[in-house]
Amino acid sequence: MEKRKYVIVIEKDEDGVYIGSVPSLPGCHSYGETLDELMKNMKEAIELCVEVLETEKQAIPIETFVGTQEIEVLA
Repeated sequence: MEKRKYVIVIEKDEDGVYIGSVPSLPGCHSYGETLDELMKNMKEAIELCVEVLETEKQAIPIETFVGTQEIEVLA
């Protein structure tokens, strides 16, 4: 096994729960009441997503995340 790094997008829902997702691993997401809990859960989720890809003999996506940009609009 090799070490891999993944970018996690973190949002906070209306109840204050942290939601994390990995853009380069579609469907890979988790949540936590605290950021520490979210990061623990995300590590487990990523490991499971990668394990499933390996089991199904699918290519493991290479991280392609570029960044985020904030934009202001009238709504």
